[in-house]
Amino acid sequence: MSGRTLGALGLAGLAHRGPAPAPDLAIAGLTADSREVRPGFLFAALRGRLDGAEFAQYAVRMGAAAVLADEAGAERAKADIGSWPVPFLIDPEPRRRLALAAAAFFGAQPETLVAVTGTNGKTSVASFARQIFAALGRRAASFGTVGVEGADIPAPAMTTPDPVALHRLLAALAAEGVTHAAMEASSHGLAQHRVDGARLSAAAFTNISRDHLDYHETFEAYLAAKLRLFSEVLPEGAAAVINADEACFPEAFRAARRAEVIPYGRDREAAPGLRLIDARFDAEGQSLDLEWRGAPRRVRLGLVGGFQGLNAMAAAGLAIGAGEEPEAVFGAMEALVGVRGRMERVATRANGAAVYVDYAHTPAGLAVALAALRLHTPGRLVVVFGAGGDRDRGKRPEMGRAAAAGADVVIVTDDNPRSEDPAAIRAEVIAGCPGAEEAGDRAEAILRGVDSLSPSDRLLIAGKGHETGQEIMGVTHPFDDAEIARAAVAALNGEAAP
Repeated sequence: MSGRTLGALGLAGLAHRGPAPAPDLAIAGLTADSREVRPGFLFAALRGRLDGAEFAQYAVRMGAAAVLADEAGAERAKADIGSWPVPFLIDPEPRRRLALAAAAFFGAQPETLVAVTGTNGKTSVASFARQIFAALGRRAASFGTVGVEGADIPAPAMTTPDPVALHRLLAALAAEGVTHAAMEASSHGLAQHRVDGARLSAAAFTNISRDHLDYHETFEAYLAAKLRLFSEVLPEGAAAVINADEACFPEAFRAARRAEVIPYGRDREAAPGLRLIDARFDAEGQSLDLEWRGAPRRVRLGLVGGFQGLNAMAAAGLAIGAGEEPEAVFGAMEALVGVRGRMERVATRANGAAVYVDYAHTPAGLAVALAALRLHTPGRLVVVFGAGGDRDRGKRPEMGRAAAAGADVVIVTDDNPRSEDPAAIRAEVIAGCPGAEEAGDRAEAILRGVDSLSPSDRLLIAGKGHETGQEIMGVTHPFDDAEIARAAVAALNGEAAP
């Protein structure tokens, strides 16, 4: 690790309240959680769901050497404590300052680090980038929603960890010998400066549609959070891999003005990049005709869904943008395998009907997943899905409309109702798909969907993907869509449960 003094962390020059901070003041650790403070720690008093300033007194009592806060937070802390017994370092953006300090504190990062943001596709793109790097002989890892892949390191608690956890993880990856890493950058993580300080070689933007408006409040704020990855986090001269088919491409292009932009997608009006000319789909995957800056390439993918083809293109763009040879990258794409819970074929009935699980949990994500699977479905397309409780209610009828438009048979069920009435959530979803079947018990809904399948049909179980729990009234009950689907198929096939 690098030096652990205030000066080495870039904190010595900040305005302060209370005792003057010496540049050589030793800092033993960093945290924004007062329960984790140990003697010599820097405590960041951040305002979020809780007000960190209210806990500064406990942090000081536990031996904090200094407190980082904004001006108002320092004043609130003084009102509780009665004084500033240790240096209170003042920064107008303490979240960003904490992230930069964490980067300096832990120091080491993989030599090549890439990030991906967007409403859908982050997990697949990060995993595909890792797989490409690994196929090219690099020691590679990826991390995000499904944990850490490629290294035996405990998974972070969030898609984008808090900055201390993130930079601790990056240092741990580097210590394990990982030279190439791919990470997911969520809108929450970007808005809260968790990614700041990550030394990125390239970053990608997949797509954007309605999601997380319970947090961001407006779509414009949600998009602005995503684009921070390019306007503020991505270093000058690094590569920005941007989906040219998105309506916000011009805005994203402007946000990435300091970067080398690599557009990808079908759009022929965008600057030369990685262009999709044609795609042909079959039961086992897809064949893509591509152009790389005008030169034709053909790639065969064993991945179901046109959106997975685009995700693979984004990952290829990240690898190329990070310095890999294009020809080698296109060769490596052909060995890509899907991520758990992302258009994952989890079971096949004895009659040949296939069952897929996907994480699609937004109206656009569900529409894209259904449209993608439709191209691989000779017969009827059946969907089982729900909507989460204590989240954006406005998207519920929109998800119903997406299901009605994309599937032949719609079964609405529960999906993490949390503290809300499950029946009320289902009613709001069904308002967008009148006539849909309803089954509150998710296992029953999955069994009903599996039982309905004829040989040429396909079933999509959407919303939970890799998740292994169902949250109801504060209790998380074990529940894995893939396991339930396999058990249902085994029962209907007359086989022993897997």
